Amino acid sequence: MNVLLVVLDTVRARNTSLHGHANGTTPFLESLADRATVYEQARAPAARSLDSHVSIFTGLGVEEHGVTRADHRLAPGTTIFDELREAGYATGVFTENSWLTDVDAGLRDPFETRVGPQNVPFPESLDPTSFVVREGQGQYGKFLRAALDSGGPEEVGRALANGAAVKLGSDYPRLLRYLPGNAGYSTPASVYVDRFLNWSASHDEWAACLNLMDAHHPYEPASEHDRWGGDQLRALQDDIEDVKWEFNGGRRPWWQRRALEGLYDGAIRQVDAELERLVAELRSRDELDETLLVVLSDHGEGFGEPSRVRPGARVASHSVAPHEVLLHVPLLVRYPGQEEGQRVGGVASLRGFPEAVRGALDGDGPDARPFVPDGPVLATVHGLDTAVRERAARYCDDLTPYTATSRVVYEGSGTDVRKYVTWNDEAVEIGVRDAETSYRVTPWGERDDAVAERVVEAFEGVEDRGVREGGRGVEDLDEDAYRHLEDLGYV
Repeated sequence: MNVLLVVLDTVRARNTSLHGHANGTTPFLESLADRATVYEQARAPAARSLDSHVSIFTGLGVEEHGVTRADHRLAPGTTIFDELREAGYATGVFTENSWLTDVDAGLRDPFETRVGPQNVPFPESLDPTSFVVREGQGQYGKFLRAALDSGGPEEVGRALANGAAVKLGSDYPRLLRYLPGNAGYSTPASVYVDRFLNWSASHDEWAACLNLMDAHHPYEPASEHDRWGGDQLRALQDDIEDVKWEFNGGRRPWWQRRALEGLYDGAIRQVDAELERLVAELRSRDELDETLLVVLSDHGEGFGEPSRVRPGARVASHSVAPHEVLLHVPLLVRYPGQEEGQRVGGVASLRGFPEAVRGALDGDGPDARPFVPDGPVLATVHGLDTAVRERAARYCDDLTPYTATSRVVYEGSGTDVRKYVTWNDEAVEIGVRDAETSYRVTPWGERDDAVAERVVEAFEGVEDRGVREGGRGVEDLDEDAYRHLEDLGYV
């Protein structure tokens, strides 16, 4: 049996047609649902990439693993991919998300093959970004020698072109989007799908994580998928310096953030099309029915929706707030050989991924419910860390709404899900019907003591598992990798 975890980075359930969105963003996921298990009320364990991925890989809650900053590191041997590698599986990770490939956070360690940011003209040739991660900053002479020794004249030319492209991208980051053949700042999902398919074809038994970041800002769908955006929105997006803090700081009107949702929908449509191509190829190889396929998102995204928790606040992006648009995510599982679709209404947690893998290896099928825990579903959303706080302070005079930790407890199923949230001295209840509809139960300006007690009770047994170590942070990254994290809003 093979294992494939596909993370649709930053895709919220609300904007998938799988969950009823008006725009047809995920027609393939809808068709795949006819022979897969869809969890309609799935929740991410956190609202940002690092925390959430660690929970998905380990099955631990955020407060159990404690890996929430760039200078934290997950202890070796902690993830389900470590288990699979020890069992003889070939392991690989394919993504533009540097948390999984470049940053020393422990998430890259289980993978023998790592394909990270591919912002070069020839991804198969020598990549200066990966080179300096291995060799250190400033090793220009070493890179030049390695490029000249990389093969024949054609291969040498490709390696040198990659070096020139990275240098241009560092000095003139907005120039590259206008060069012929370049789709924009980000590498599209098609590149990573191709790299994964080439890799998996050479292994008999494999386990992989394919993280596709098309729906992470900046949203740059190709023209065939850009059905709800257009050139005016692209121009607006280019004009925004900081997509999160310019809006939170009142520098831009909220309608502009709302308008960018059209580009976001096109990006989701693009990644859905790549997922269709991926599944079709696995089926043509007769590998699909030998593969546990799990499709989910690490967190959602905000487009100016009013907060149900924090008075006067809106949701501009992701990472520091416990809102439904950030925590309610798609989750679809196809077991080996599954041909009948199922819908699960119970509140589910992405932390069930390791259990799903172990269960499938033991012969569990579609009737298993590894993502629905016996008790409530928990999430923890930490406030700004120091690096991002300094960035936010350039735009916001008051960072109070973004600095406190929120604890979230979910209970219920179907169209009657209850969400209990504590934040600073606040304790509120939220009702949730579906991905589109939530409402505040606790009157504004009031604190619900019963909610506070419920949250304390639910988290009472949560303890630090001792799997966090000190990491090197982002200081040792090369300039291009650091800039990539900065562009994503993580530093």
